[in-house]
Amino acid sequence: MQEKIKQVASRIRELREIFGVSAANLAQELNLPALEYAQYESGAVDIPVGVLYQIAHRFGAELTSLLTGEEPRLHTYALTRRGQGVSVDRRREYKYQSLAYNFIHKKAEPFLVTVEPGPDDAADHLNSHPGQEFNYVLEGDLGVMLDKHEVILHAGDSLFFDSGVPHGMKALEGRPARFLAIIL
Repeated sequence: MQEKIKQVASRIRELREIFGVSAANLAQELNLPALEYAQYESGAVDIPVGVLYQIAHRFGAELTSLLTGEEPRLHTYALTRRGQGVSVDRRREYKYQSLAYNFIHKKAEPFLVTVEPGPDDAADHLNSHPGQEFNYVLEGDLGVMLDKHEVILHAGDSLFFDSGVPHGMKALEGRPARFLAIIL
């Protein structure tokens, strides 16, 4: 996984340099401390999907391009079979599968997300990104921290929120939770 993180970081650095944007300026645009951004771009620290989404949007790139190094090519429809989405392992307790990775010019990024139970508190790993997010719980129970407010979701529940609000998820009841996340 560390090699994948370094590859993504390298693609981000290359894109930033092509556009002639300094690391300090991009960190400021992303509302991140310069040191934190430097750790992301060096590949020393894993980059949250929300930050990847912001970077892709900033440079008019496809998120898929940052994740895989390949451009999406499909225009009419994209079919993703069960278990075949592009895996994005961000942190140990989160597993993302991009469900439309090969469709070009998407207006939304759909992910199947699995959150493993763990000792970490969701409030310890809050992230934010521009736009809005829709989460629909498929199985398990999910605690969603929205700034300092926790919402408990069960299978069949959904949540739509301003993703600029710091947010994080945690699996409850000692079982994994799976949900569909759509970033707009």
